[in-house]
Amino acid sequence: MEEVIVKEANPSTSTSELRIICRVCQKQFSQYTCPRCNSRYCSLQCYKRHSLRCTESFMRENVMEELKQVQPDDESKRKMLDILKRFHSEEEMSSAADDDDDDESMLSEEIIQKVLSGQEVKLEDLSHKEIKQFRRAIASGELSKLIEPWTPWWRKPSARSISLSPEGCQLVKSLDEQSSTLEDNVNEIPVGPESPLPPLRQLMHGDPSPLLAVHVVDVLYSYCFTLRLYNGDWHSDPLGAATVALSMSKVMGDLWRPETVGEALTACLEETCSPVYRHAGGFSFGIGLVDDVICLLYLGTNALICLLCDLQRLIQTSERTLKSEKIVKTERSQTSRRLRSADKKVFFLMCWVHEQPAGAWSTLASIVEMEKASLSQLGLGGKHFKAERKGVQQSKLLIEEV
Repeated sequence: MEEVIVKEANPSTSTSELRIICRVCQKQFSQYTCPRCNSRYCSLQCYKRHSLRCTESFMRENVMEELKQVQPDDESKRKMLDILKRFHSEEEMSSAADDDDDDESMLSEEIIQKVLSGQEVKLEDLSHKEIKQFRRAIASGELSKLIEPWTPWWRKPSARSISLSPEGCQLVKSLDEQSSTLEDNVNEIPVGPESPLPPLRQLMHGDPSPLLAVHVVDVLYSYCFTLRLYNGDWHSDPLGAATVALSMSKVMGDLWRPETVGEALTACLEETCSPVYRHAGGFSFGIGLVDDVICLLYLGTNALICLLCDLQRLIQTSERTLKSEKIVKTERSQTSRRLRSADKKVFFLMCWVHEQPAGAWSTLASIVEMEKASLSQLGLGGKHFKAERKGVQQSKLLIEEV
């Protein structure tokens, strides 16, 4: 197809400019040139239509370039090696029971020995048959069964004995204790604040809102949802995890201020059952998260402070990650503003939680248990939830008493 050239007079100057018509739609002036075939086009839509070979190669090169930049850390390599070793062990047990399955082994002996010796195995090291069987194992869920299920820290016995200073910060530890903690996985229980928490009177004038207890429920649910979704490892994608937390929490996301526990839980369950997160487990998964909230409330002040501190750490890490992301400047600015706002809210809640009497949390946990029973009876699966007015009013009165 020949290019159409139009000579257009420029009224601001005495010269003329040559304008080339888009070779795809032949309606608009072309503004861009394909770096591969030098075809002129006017828009992204026309670029996609001008040559399938160009667009496919462009996408392939971008993907390969991104993959080259993604370098797995030592911890990720170790986890994958453990998975492959367990998979190989199961294969050997299966082969011992049925010798006819020897030819169906997913990995060759050479690859298996490399894995067991700790050497790095790349996709190109595998044969076509091995790649096919490996993908089949992923699709069937065989490999996922070998991943050890994550146990939330708030469900562990050690969560019942969290200690913080009277000022709400970490206790001073000896060097021997610090070394032992690092060896035993320092992140089993999130550490508390490094500095003493300031009193609320330094952060605000007047009395705090009586609805803060409701906001705590909203934030706890969003934290539990995020960690469950990321299998406890938000460090693998802090920006993505923070985005999930803010989208789940109406309080942190600055979308709405629930006035009762029933409203807060209903909104969280609606989001959990939405098309965006339905794959996580829907209504039954959401009810399980309400159990997580109840568990955390019964653990008391120190556990809640450590949780909020971990959530603040997640948000601050995502802020630093955002600076290196290749996104539009306006979008980066908006996201940064939302993260800073959420950071301040979480810190304020942390200070507020620190000043509440210990008995407040068992009372709030009882209210959440009542709301959970009411929501469970609805049994609506992924449909929208509506709290009855009587239940809403009852929750509101109980919150005011807290």
